[in-house]
Amino acid sequence: MTKNEIKYYSSLLKKKFREEEHKFLAEGIKIIREGLSANNWRSQCKNVFVSHIFTEEHQEFMEELKNYSIIPVIISQQELLKISDTVTPQGITAVFNMPAAKDISHRHLSNGLTVALENINDPGNLGTIIRNCDWFGIKNILLSRGCADIYNPKTIRSCMGSLFHVNIFNDVSFKDIFRDLRKSGISILCADLNGEDIFKYKLTTPSVIVFANEANGPSENILSLTDKVITIKKLGDAESLNVASASAVILAELTKAF
Repeated sequence: MTKNEIKYYSSLLKKKFREEEHKFLAEGIKIIREGLSANNWRSQCKNVFVSHIFTEEHQEFMEELKNYSIIPVIISQQELLKISDTVTPQGITAVFNMPAAKDISHRHLSNGLTVALENINDPGNLGTIIRNCDWFGIKNILLSRGCADIYNPKTIRSCMGSLFHVNIFNDVSFKDIFRDLRKSGISILCADLNGEDIFKYKLTTPSVIVFANEANGPSENILSLTDKVITIKKLGDAESLNVASASAVILAELTKAF
C-alpha cells in the first residue's frame, strides 16, 4: 500500500471521514462473512485486505471470496495494523459503502415489535442491543440523534455481524414519529426503573419499545409520548441493569407473543 492509501483507509476509523466518504471498516472473518452473505450488503463491499499469515491459515475463506468475485489485497501486518482499530487484528479488514439513508414508513413498523434507542451513547452497548434485536427477530431499529455511531469500529465488533441483518433508521425525531404511530394504533412502550412488571405485561398490538441511556433514563419527552412504562422487577441489591442486558430480558419476554 502507498502512504496515501494507508492514510485514506486509516482515516475511516474516524467518524468525520466515514461520513465524508460514506464508507466504513469491518474487521474479522465472522463479521466480514456476515456482510458478504447478506444479499443487500454484498455489493457494498469495495475492498478486502488480508495479511500473508491470514491467507495461509484461512485458505477455505480465501476460496469463499472467489465465489463473491472479490480479489483480496494482500498487505503486510504492519500495514494492516495501521488500518485496524484492534491491537491484535485477525488479519482481515474490509471496506464497505454505507447504504443510503432509509425513510421510515408505517408499513415498516405496523407488524410485531420495533426497538427505539434514545441516547445510547456507548458503542459497545449499542452494538450488543443490535445483536440482541437480531437474535429475537427484531428487524427495525430507530436511533435518536444522541446515539453512538453504528459504524464506530467498537459498535461493529459488538454487533458481531448483526448490523447486516436489520434495518436501522438514524437520527430519528421520536416526538414526530411516535405521535404518528400512536394515531395509527401502534403502542409506545418504554423501559424504565419504575413501571409495570414486564413478566405481567402482555403484548397485544404492534408496538415500539424504547430503551434509553442507562445513566439518565428516558427523557420527559419520551415519557410524555409513552402508552406504558415497563420494568424488570428488582430482586437483589444492584442499583441498575446494564441497558444491553435489560434489552435481552425484555425482548425475550415481549417476543413470546410472536
